[in-house]
Amino acid sequence: MLNNSTPLAAKSAAQPPEQSAIVDCALYIDGVRQPGNRNYAEALQAARRRRGFVWIGLKEPQAAEMAAIAETFQLHELAVEDAVQSRQRPKVERYGEMTFLTMRTARYVEHDELTDTSEVVETGDVLMFIGEHFVITVRHGDASRLAPVRSGLERRQEVLARGPWAVAYAVADSVVDMLLEVATGIEEDVAAVEDQVFNPQRGGRRDAGRIQRIYQLKRELMEFKRAVLPLQRPMAGLVTGQLADVPDEIRRYFRDVGDNLARAVEQVLYLDDVINSVLAARLAQVSVDQNNDMRKIAAWAAIAALVTSIAGIYGMNFKYMPETEWVFGYPGVMTLMVGGSAALFWGFRRSGWL
Repeated sequence: MLNNSTPLAAKSAAQPPEQSAIVDCALYIDGVRQPGNRNYAEALQAARRRRGFVWIGLKEPQAAEMAAIAETFQLHELAVEDAVQSRQRPKVERYGEMTFLTMRTARYVEHDELTDTSEVVETGDVLMFIGEHFVITVRHGDASRLAPVRSGLERRQEVLARGPWAVAYAVADSVVDMLLEVATGIEEDVAAVEDQVFNPQRGGRRDAGRIQRIYQLKRELMEFKRAVLPLQRPMAGLVTGQLADVPDEIRRYFRDVGDNLARAVEQVLYLDDVINSVLAARLAQVSVDQNNDMRKIAAWAAIAALVTSIAGIYGMNFKYMPETEWVFGYPGVMTLMVGGSAALFWGFRRSGWL
């Protein structure tokens, strides 16, 4: 536990933050938000006295302010360190009576056309400290805003009355719903790229289904996978109660979140297979196009070689050469060049080389 002697707490006392990261702090009694403005310390005391809980929302807190909050709520220093930093792997950890939950968030970035540098997926983090009389949500990035979650949950007093774990469920449900929306958006992009690759008339052979765009979409999908796939184990632990003491009535809600997460995982794996197939198909098309180009070059080189060889022979300045004194020598050689070239062209065209 943190106390006044910890380095973070000392830093907090010496350097208070200029701008607070606290977006909202509210006291809830029997699922009803209590009126008035309280600081988190007063709200925690009231929650313990009146058997309610405090919900604090933070947006990218600094170490100093987070240390002061940790001292008040007796948060473990390792969890506090993770909360200050972003890019945390999804996990559930127990620290005494407190549970620490982290999730990666994602948001689909709207765009008119997929380019070589398009940002398709924007990611962030949501971390939660869940105790008996409090829940602290920490958000990094704008991929998943929690203000709509709070307002929606406040209209469901029967759910909110079940305590901090009801907040944890609502936040997790919102994050997973956003993952499903991102998967749907990426699926549309993959379908568009697939259509370009297998329908080269749309935009021309050279521009359709460019490998750079496919690879960019592949990278965005990999970023999305890092938000979805690692969340399976923490969510399963919450549903079964192995990783945290989730109340039985809340586990049913988490089970629904787990089902939605399973759908997102299935979509991600399916899209990964499709984009890999599209990339392989495009690479095969590029190889075929290169082979076709090489065959055309070789065919024209063979035609030019015929003309060059004839001209080269009769361009040699030997005294004794056949047909050099023939009156029809020039027309005959020209006829041979044109006829031979035409025959080669017809033969290459018939075989598909031209």
